[in-house]
Amino acid sequence: MIPIRPLPLASLGLALCACVPESEGQSQQSAQILRQAEAEPDDCLLLVWSNQKERRVEFDRAHDFADGGAISCATGTSASQFDSAIKALREAAKSGNKARILEEVGIPLLYIDAQGNRREIEKRDEVEAVFDDIFDTEMLDLLQRLDLGEMTVTKDQGGFFDLGAVWLVVDEQGGRPRLMTVNRQALDEALEAARDQAERKEGDRIPLDER
Repeated sequence: MIPIRPLPLASLGLALCACVPESEGQSQQSAQILRQAEAEPDDCLLLVWSNQKERRVEFDRAHDFADGGAISCATGTSASQFDSAIKALREAAKSGNKARILEEVGIPLLYIDAQGNRREIEKRDEVEAVFDDIFDTEMLDLLQRLDLGEMTVTKDQGGFFDLGAVWLVVDEQGGRPRLMTVNRQALDEALEAARDQAERKEGDRIPLDER
């Protein structure tokens, strides 16, 4: 996984200039964000926004914090970018369309099977060749349940779900994350933990004839 490090403030102006030409209103907004970033260097969202053409400011502020800390500081991108990727994965998994799922997969993809064997798949056609092994019924079910509010972030690594069964990782500041790790062993552990929790809750219930 590629660590994401904030751009130095001196580079922010160059990053803005390297973008596709903006409208006058967008240019003014970018200039304002750059001034704010210079005044508040510890505000990770300002650094992220300085690398984005389109920004969902209110959404990003409202959803920046997850288990593990601020999404913007930990991952180098915004909550709205994760939300977009998560929605795309959910819809692709629901459709069962292999091509749509593969569009959200990053290369190289780290696949960990149920026995803990690790394999780094470096070509897209290789992912497609073992697609059914990686994205079986239970993994597709997980992708359909992904929710931004259930994500945990780890500094310079990305965001993960269900004990690390899937990891979404960003490869550029302000960019959209891709699915970079699929861990079947972690998914099995998460499913087992969920079953144990459900059984404990069932055991805590008082039978009607004892009430």
